Amino acid sequence: MIAEFTATMLFLYITVLTVIGHKSQVATSPDACPGVGLLGIAWAFGGMIFILVYCTAGISGGHINPAVTFGLFLARKVSLIRAIAYMAAQSLGAICGVGLVKAFQSAYYNRYGGGANTLADGYSTGTGLGAEIIGTFVLVYTVFSATDPKRKARDSHVPVLVPLPIGFAVFMVHLATIPITGTGINPARSIGAAVIFNSKKAWDDHWIFWVGPMIGAAIAAFYHQFILRAGAVKALGSFRSQTHV
Repeated sequence: MIAEFTATMLFLYITVLTVIGHKSQVATSPDACPGVGLLGIAWAFGGMIFILVYCTAGISGGHINPAVTFGLFLARKVSLIRAIAYMAAQSLGAICGVGLVKAFQSAYYNRYGGGANTLADGYSTGTGLGAEIIGTFVLVYTVFSATDPKRKARDSHVPVLVPLPIGFAVFMVHLATIPITGTGINPARSIGAAVIFNSKKAWDDHWIFWVGPMIGAAIAAFYHQFILRAGAVKALGSFRSQTHV
């Protein structure tokens, strides 16, 4: 829990600070392309996930995301108690991480949106929900694939191969969905910014950033476990063999 809390706090601190810094540069710089841009923001999110998963995978599994924890719980890779404890630690860590950003840069934080996830103008609720579902599916499916026991055994001499694709998945999803929802795919990231920024718009759209990621994670867990790994077929075969004994 300490590892998940600390990792999520650091994740939100660096990423939200990047978002705020970019928006402040866009607003004040006369340059045509000021700040790090959407590409830089996507790199900040993906890069931090790569770093933090690498640091915490051997301690807590490096979830740093309630949707990832939920998907692993559905796949029976973590217990219910551990899943609840991780989600609580992640959410509290996210709130503290965004709180640090506001404490250090309160003027910029309040002026430039607090890094809160909201549905962009011109997009319907269904579009935003779909973006979160598909984006989280990509992430959680990558987590399952990168941590697959058969793959880990084959690639054990290159330990960096586990966090690298997970970080790249976060990076790619951000490129696609920042213009739509600001990219949630992580309920802790969304609730941390919503609690500290505390705007009506952020709270009105907030359910999208829990429902969408949880649905996406559930689909990814089902797809990997019961279709790719044929978990249902194996379970049925095991049941039949036991009944014939």
